[in-house]
Amino acid sequence: MQRRSDPGLQTDNVPFAVAVIVFTVFALSLGDALIKFTSGDFVIWQIFVLRSLLVVPVLLAYLRLRNRAALHIPAALGWTALRSLLLVGMWVAYYAALPHIQLSVAAAAYYTLPIFITLFSAAIIGDRIGRLGWAAVFVGFFGVLLILRPKAGDFNLFALLPLLAAVLYALAMILTRTKCRGENPVMLSIALNVAFILVGGLATALIDLLAIGSREGFLLATWAAMGPAEWLSMGLLACAILIGSVGAAIAYQNGPPAVIGTFDFAYVGFAVVWGIVFFAEIPDALSVLGIGLIVLAGLMSLRR
Repeated sequence: MQRRSDPGLQTDNVPFAVAVIVFTVFALSLGDALIKFTSGDFVIWQIFVLRSLLVVPVLLAYLRLRNRAALHIPAALGWTALRSLLLVGMWVAYYAALPHIQLSVAAAAYYTLPIFITLFSAAIIGDRIGRLGWAAVFVGFFGVLLILRPKAGDFNLFALLPLLAAVLYALAMILTRTKCRGENPVMLSIALNVAFILVGGLATALIDLLAIGSREGFLLATWAAMGPAEWLSMGLLACAILIGSVGAAIAYQNGPPAVIGTFDFAYVGFAVVWGIVFFAEIPDALSVLGIGLIVLAGLMSLRR
């Protein structure tokens, strides 16, 4: 099905856009499963630096071949930098949670982001929230409670980190819409990856300088030695983030946001599958219900 949404704009290609977003979230979810799988081998800052060092040349080469005019410093440089830092913080929060909670739970908590985008759009840029929007907020909140179970003995504080990631991502998207709307999406991706390199390098230097005693864990451990297997893992992670950054832009350029956003939730389904296949993580009944409610709330937010 192809249609033109507005005169003068490119023709929508909805089947193509849907296929792209499904493949994109497939690659991203598989990459995040690999992050969880290798979290005992790598430190997060090493992933940030090495992965982005592989991605940036590819993005620069793409712009040089396809749109050389876009190869310039962003006009909204300050806002672009702030957007990039928000997204780096989002990935830190999300990745830091993965070694400690089920992948499906992390994915569901993170995909509360349409709810936060709804709330922040109203609070920051004055968008009106209708009845469906408010219903989505309450349904999503109840879904989160089912997953976190704050009064239960099995409450996991790390499950709050994907919620923080969703908040940071929502803020970054509001900033993208209001302050970075005229920037080339590939240049925004380059700026994000440059931020990964700078933040990862700075964090590594500060930890080396200030760390006392044993250095363990996904945030504080020393960098792993890089052999063929490690470089293969890093190359796969680079491919995942590259597909994610470019694929999402292509999908939303070729299809209506409400339709593409619906299929974006396939990430949660893939996360459940990877959790079962790679980690033998089978969500319990309440978690499954919570995941379902969060997905429902997200779809309601997209169609408010």
